[in-house]
Amino acid sequence: MNEKTLNNLKAAFAGESQANRRYLAFAKKADGEGFKQAAKLFRATAEAETVHALKHLAVMDGIKSTKENLEAAISGETFEFQKMYPEMIKQAEADGEKGAIISFTNANAVEEVHAGLFKNAFNNLAGLKEEGIWVCPVCGNTFVGSPSDKCPVCATAKEKFMLIK
Repeated sequence: MNEKTLNNLKAAFAGESQANRRYLAFAKKADGEGFKQAAKLFRATAEAETVHALKHLAVMDGIKSTKENLEAAISGETFEFQKMYPEMIKQAEADGEKGAIISFTNANAVEEVHAGLFKNAFNNLAGLKEEGIWVCPVCGNTFVGSPSDKCPVCATAKEKFMLIK
């Protein structure tokens, strides 16, 4: 594929992915303010942006076998907790940005958990048993099987965790 077209696909994928997340956040806010139809419009458009992003990713040949996808996930998560977030934390500390420090520090801890979960899935793919997966709504920490009584990253009570189906 031509490098310029590939770079355009990568930029479009990133933009559509970000729009999806942004619109879901907007929908949550609209729901909280009682604007149900606006929330529904944000959720619908978020889903449409997902369609666009997935099409771009497919054209880039970005979806491989599950084993290859797990390898890519391990690599991405490892980069985030070993390099990306530590640099961001350092900069936020230098800038005195407390909210960013907390956000980056929590994400950094959880990205390491994610890398471990993906490594386990990669190493045991054929033998993975189906069990509950829970996500902390505050920091994103992820638990396979029975979660802790509280999140070890942010101390949120397990009653608030989201079960992923």
